[in-house]
Amino acid sequence: MNKRNIPISLPVTGEEEWLATKEPLMTGWLTSGPKVREFENLFAERHKVKHAMAVTSATTALHLAVVALNVKEGDEVIVPAFTWVSTANIVLYQGAKVVFVDVDPKTFNIDPEDLKKRITKKTKAIIPVHLFGLCANMDAIKEIAGDIPLIEDGACAAGSGYKGVPAGGLGTIGCFSFHPRKSVTTGEGGMVTTNDDQLAETIKSLRNHGASISEEERHHGAKPYILPGFNLMGFNYRMTDLQGAVGVVQIKKLDKFIDERNQWAGYYKKELGNIPWLKLPQFTSDYQHGWQSFVTMIDESIAPLKRNEIMEKLQQVGISTRPGTHAVHMLDFYKNKYGFKAEDYPGAMAANNFSMAIPLHNRMTAADYEYVVHHLKNL
Repeated sequence: MNKRNIPISLPVTGEEEWLATKEPLMTGWLTSGPKVREFENLFAERHKVKHAMAVTSATTALHLAVVALNVKEGDEVIVPAFTWVSTANIVLYQGAKVVFVDVDPKTFNIDPEDLKKRITKKTKAIIPVHLFGLCANMDAIKEIAGDIPLIEDGACAAGSGYKGVPAGGLGTIGCFSFHPRKSVTTGEGGMVTTNDDQLAETIKSLRNHGASISEEERHHGAKPYILPGFNLMGFNYRMTDLQGAVGVVQIKKLDKFIDERNQWAGYYKKELGNIPWLKLPQFTSDYQHGWQSFVTMIDESIAPLKRNEIMEKLQQVGISTRPGTHAVHMLDFYKNKYGFKAEDYPGAMAANNFSMAIPLHNRMTAADYEYVVHHLKNL
């Protein structure tokens, strides 16, 4: 086959998104305003939640979640050991302690059996991560957690679901990302979801410096001389209307994007299923996978090469790959802070050392997918 260049991910944006930014640019309404509200309403409707609040990133969404739940110094928050580092960092922002829990390398999500061992009287929240678009086993986690609040890290999970319930409404608070590697994007950006009215009001205030009214109300309210009350110490985590305008266009395409990804994930499973050293994603019909990424596991005991060597070979023919994500307890900062060892979380280390994401996105062609399959089969 002629050499191709296939990135691990590319966002689908174009003229429709470009034209959507014209209205905020022409009206001068560039900060958080009507386009953000429209995006929030569409996101809430799609994910069947009462409240959706747009913010600057999934990291700030997670930070708002732990602040709203009053996580503070002396508290413990349980976080999967295999995730993006920000899931753990936001706990430290509050002076609380990160307690890692191992993951099942078949799903890359929280191992419920290990979770049972990690809960103490100091556990203030648990953060299940719906990694790569596959929801965590929320029934098992809820049974173990009891009354402990659950913060869904759904950074990869827009449009995903568990037993017919969309991500973002499966726990106490949900958090999403619109980074360009996600299914839908606003460049950067995030969303917080909840069905709790009081938490929603708190989060709306916290994202806007702790103000009691929104930016839109402050600038266009009937009584502009009334200054907003600042009852909380908040942050400037507001999404702009430029991003909101793009988000309005993108969210309407979400289901189409997921359907396409699901189709090509099926193609991968059919074509690659007979490669004994390549372990493909595994899940039951209870899970509605959002396919933010297609992440495999390499069985190095029977593979023709080591994981990293396979990735190098694929890169040489223009196929980009990545490790799924990383074992956070082995990142220098956390390893040095807490003295972790690799063997403390064997599932996370297996995922760290042997996972490999292959290209899956909505700008790939049939020829691109055939090219990836061809080179994997011929290694």
